[in-house]
Amino acid sequence: MELFDNLGLGIETALRLENLFFCLIGVALGTAVGVLPGIGPTATIALLLPITFNFEPVTALIMLAGIYYGAQYGGSTTAILINLPGESSAAVTAIDGHEMARKGRAGVALATAAIGSFAAGTVATLLIVLFAPPLARVALTFGSAEFFSLVVLGLIASIALARGSTVKALAMIVLGLLLGTVGQDTYTATPRFTFGVRELYSGINFVPVAVGMFGVAEILKNLEDEKTRRVITNVVSRLWPTRDEFRRIVGPIARGTVLGSALGVLPGAGHVLAAFGSYSIEKRLSKRPNEFGHGAIEGVAGPESANNAAAQTSFIPLLTLGIPAHPVMALMLGAIIIHGLPTGPTIIQDEPALFWGLIVSMWVGNFFLVLLNLPLIGIWVKMLTIPYRILYPTIIAFAAIGTYSIGLNAWDVFAIAFFGVLGYVLLKLDCEPAPLLLGFILGPLLEDHLRRALIISRGDLTTFVERPVSAVLLVIAVAALVLAILPAIRQKREVVFADEDEP
Repeated sequence: MELFDNLGLGIETALRLENLFFCLIGVALGTAVGVLPGIGPTATIALLLPITFNFEPVTALIMLAGIYYGAQYGGSTTAILINLPGESSAAVTAIDGHEMARKGRAGVALATAAIGSFAAGTVATLLIVLFAPPLARVALTFGSAEFFSLVVLGLIASIALARGSTVKALAMIVLGLLLGTVGQDTYTATPRFTFGVRELYSGINFVPVAVGMFGVAEILKNLEDEKTRRVITNVVSRLWPTRDEFRRIVGPIARGTVLGSALGVLPGAGHVLAAFGSYSIEKRLSKRPNEFGHGAIEGVAGPESANNAAAQTSFIPLLTLGIPAHPVMALMLGAIIIHGLPTGPTIIQDEPALFWGLIVSMWVGNFFLVLLNLPLIGIWVKMLTIPYRILYPTIIAFAAIGTYSIGLNAWDVFAIAFFGVLGYVLLKLDCEPAPLLLGFILGPLLEDHLRRALIISRGDLTTFVERPVSAVLLVIAVAALVLAILPAIRQKREVVFADEDEP
């Protein structure tokens, strides 16, 4: 009965007029940034964070969540129609989706993507309802030692967010931790790393860091290598799949949903792994493997279901443990903190309307996506004709105005410029900014729980290994670090042996 009462509260919250409106705005914006290559949900959420501070917390989170899973869907539209994936996970959909479009079956491919996305999103949201509350109850038994070890595990796992060197990813985590220590010490009020600048006494604001590192830096990078886009589309005719096609997509949708739901909880690009994994599984299981790459409808249904399921279940570690699974969830965590809400397992008890309202809004958002995307295909494709050099000044202007409006402090605008240039330099050096952002957000939590645990244990460091849960989490963290470093060591050994074999 408690579950139904909670769902009733969620339905009441999600169906409020303002929440419905901003859910619609979120999924529409998400679809738009999914369609436009090079912007993406991470930069968009970072840029829109300042605007949400005047909203109710639940309204802000509903809109930001809608942007994320809307972008996962929007990337498939241009992938199918013009072979231009707006999102990285949509690259798999383009393989067979665009071939279907070239054969005059674009409508069927788009409808298949919509059906798979809606079904997978619905099931994944149900999994959040079933598994998030018990996981949060377990997390409520954690003490400071367990939370310290959990944050360590989250930081080590964030190495998976970086596509390049493990050493560079670790360096980014350390840099993020250092940035998180700027300001007055929580316990002694002693200024740290402020260099006499009074604006830094309260610490570095999360918003300029996020907007600069993800928004401005990404814009600078895209301007550097912008290419001319050619938009060639045929008239989209029949949308609804035939009965035989329905039978062919049921299995891929079910398998993609299961795979995506499992991988979405893991740190890193779970939705990308899910899409590629689903495609590989469907090709192996298919009775028509030769069709893959030439317009197999299973090659659209499976990956689209997998990446949307992963997008939904990635909220589980965020809402239950306060640990983000990837950069978008790190921004969501930042939004939760900035709105003064509790992070971790207490959010279900302290803010039940927000927790259950956000979950129910995912169902509503998925329904909006189906209603919006198929009728508005022409609009989404037309957006691709807008030159990027016209879009970027508007985006940066809105970001600067929104950030300034938070505290009416010009310092924050200069901080956007600084972190934008820093983010661009890091990208040029092949250093991913995502681990830095996670280190910046989780750093204060790491320090706080470390000091609490040491105060309780009177400075005894063995408290972290004497407590079973804490010890297990630390062992997993060490194992994750070893697994991340092993490929680099193996590659170096192969190079050394190859050099020795040369005459």
